[in-house]
Amino acid sequence: MELIRLTIDGAVALVTLDRPPVNALSEEMALELAEAFEACRSPEVRAVVVTGQPHFAAGGDIKGFQASFDRGDKDRTAWTLQTAITTLDSLEKPTIAAVHGYALGGGLELSLGCDFRYLADDAQIGQPEILLGLIPGAGGTQRLPRVVGYQRAKEMIYTGRQVGADEAMSMGLADKVAPSSDLLDLAVADAHDWATKATQAIAAAKKALNDGSALPVDQGVLVEKAAFQESFFSDDAREGVAAFLEKREANFKGG
Repeated sequence: MELIRLTIDGAVALVTLDRPPVNALSEEMALELAEAFEACRSPEVRAVVVTGQPHFAAGGDIKGFQASFDRGDKDRTAWTLQTAITTLDSLEKPTIAAVHGYALGGGLELSLGCDFRYLADDAQIGQPEILLGLIPGAGGTQRLPRVVGYQRAKEMIYTGRQVGADEAMSMGLADKVAPSSDLLDLAVADAHDWATKATQAIAAAKKALNDGSALPVDQGVLVEKAAFQESFFSDDAREGVAAFLEKREANFKGG
């Protein structure tokens, strides 16, 4: 991969966007993201951090949009990026976006594919597509309302305005805020901590939350029931129960 770096430290995978100067998202970059996230399905990877510096991703490659206009062709970047983000969202393990600088348009959509968003204190995030006469095309109209609520998402998408770290924290769009110099270390440390947890149970909880959130409660609880039964017979569950009864720390293996 030329535009994405994938490094693995123990049970934690670090996916780094590397297309200077602002990590503008091209179709090639989206394809490499999808490849990296597929690699993160490995059972040896138990937590994932996604990042980019000095900017997480400042949006789509506008020159690519112009090239699509000139060809009279549909833009393929958004569809490719949507596929990559869907893969990220479906990973059965905790995922953290460590957001430096700008996370705009597809950059914010990429962060929304993660379970948690950690923002540098000087980060700026938003869905500015409307300012180009466009709308979010990689899941923003669907995932953003699920995080911040329908009305807040509508206001952000209609206006295209950027949100700072403190406001993002107040609306639940950020889970933690830290100085830029400390952000990646914090995210990686937390990922290593998550990797020691009962990741099989986390995977089941993630499936129940993702699959059930858009369903009526009576259908959602059936999704939860199936996920609970799957986790109940896992090695992690046996270890957790045994550790509780034996009054010791559990040693979860993620199975």
